[in-house]
Amino acid sequence: MYPTQNRRVILKSRPLGIPEAEHFELVSAAVPALRAGELLVRNDFLSIDPAMRGWVNAAANYANPVAIGEVMRAFTAGVVIASRHPRYAEGDRVMGLLGWQEYAITDGSAVRRKVTEADLPLSLALGILGLNGVTAYLAFTEIGEPRPGDTVVVSTAAGAVGSAVGQIARIAGCRTVGITGGPQKVRCCLDEFGFDTAIDYKSADFEQVLAAACPQGVNIYFDNTAGAVSDAVLPHIARGARIIVCGTASVASWDPPPVGPRVERHLLVKAARMQGFLGLDYEHRLDEVVARLAAWVRAGQLRYREEILDGIEQAPASIAGLYRGENTGKRLIRMRHADSTC
Repeated sequence: MYPTQNRRVILKSRPLGIPEAEHFELVSAAVPALRAGELLVRNDFLSIDPAMRGWVNAAANYANPVAIGEVMRAFTAGVVIASRHPRYAEGDRVMGLLGWQEYAITDGSAVRRKVTEADLPLSLALGILGLNGVTAYLAFTEIGEPRPGDTVVVSTAAGAVGSAVGQIARIAGCRTVGITGGPQKVRCCLDEFGFDTAIDYKSADFEQVLAAACPQGVNIYFDNTAGAVSDAVLPHIARGARIIVCGTASVASWDPPPVGPRVERHLLVKAARMQGFLGLDYEHRLDEVVARLAAWVRAGQLRYREEILDGIEQAPASIAGLYRGENTGKRLIRMRHADSTC
């Protein structure tokens, strides 16, 4: 049945820093008829990602900010329920940048790939088999250039990207040290994701434990946080270290502090390299990398954890929860549709 109404989460006001529920509004709009070359997707899962903070702030970013009154930009996974597009048929499962809404009409440009892993949950297309897993794999292998025996330190190691990095590093023959917050997440890193060592950055002896965990230095640092955690890691980098900057989750404001640790001396005296990574730059490799990751998932070499919130009503407050560290895995919203089979 073709839907008549579409509930959408729009950006109501522009935040300064972390977006809260008050910055969004849940509205309803009519679903227009399809035109030639378009398809209608029923979104079954919505993604919540740290990058969303940058998408709604006015500060310079790698993507134009979401406009006030516009549907919140987000990756989604769902099913084509009507199509006038030659490449998509009813029943196709797709992942794309289709926004926080129940239904999305697109000319196909917003679809990133068809989800062909019929034996695996559709939700994985937004996590371990989505931009999170692809980012972990490509950033680690392309910038990190891992070698067997390397010591790899990962911040936010229990998160969707960090947990994948740790496991991919183990597959590559590296020794893994995860940094996370709280004893529950430390245990998760050790028991579920197989880190050799996991450290609670909130503990009083964090820096001493970190130093003891990296006696030969850090060969690869996968940085998802910036801030104080990264300041503690930098003095321990080994000669020729590779530092991957994937996120700045711990920085409350985009303006740099007037004083604080500087990276230049560490990079110079250790002949180290620091490079940023944006997963959207590598979308042309999605199918290739997803196939590799899916094989590891099927073989039990790559584990994942999901935290699923039910209903689009959960969306407005979901980003702020990420930055408070509430999630215990890839945070998703599962949509409630009368016709949904997800």
